[in-house]
Amino acid sequence: MSQNVQEQHHMSKNPQHVVTGKTKDFLTIVIEGQLFGIPILQVQDVLGELKVTKIPLAPPQVSGSLNLRGRIVTAIDVRKCLGLPPMERGEDEKLMSVVVNHDDELYSLIIDNVGDVLTLHEKDFESNPATLDIIWKSVSLGVYRLQGKILVVLDVPKLLLALHPAH
Repeated sequence: MSQNVQEQHHMSKNPQHVVTGKTKDFLTIVIEGQLFGIPILQVQDVLGELKVTKIPLAPPQVSGSLNLRGRIVTAIDVRKCLGLPPMERGEDEKLMSVVVNHDDELYSLIIDNVGDVLTLHEKDFESNPATLDIIWKSVSLGVYRLQGKILVVLDVPKLLLALHPAH
């Protein structure tokens, strides 16, 4: 886990933020202004500047691959997985990425921004609202209602399953 994620995770355990009952920790990410959460135990690293190499004939959601400390990691464009348009980036804007571990493979999820680590009560977890986009529902475990926002919890295995259609 990167230093930044570890520091934020440590801050969420601050005694001023004591939470009782069953809780789960989520790394928050932002895509197209929407707040999403990834279960912290699936997060391997958070990356800034990325050099992604295109892979010929890869599915459209696969941006390419990158080298992470000697390991080849598949880079996934989460916007495409969610049916969203590409983000318009300025020349000096860098790609942000969250590296997740699934079935002992690393995947780099390309996103707009990384937020904080939140510790949330399991009792506040809700199923997907009926108004949630059908594509988003297919890759979401459910939601948390926060102050004025909804945190959509990503189901990382389902998000990655979309890359491997049934044979």
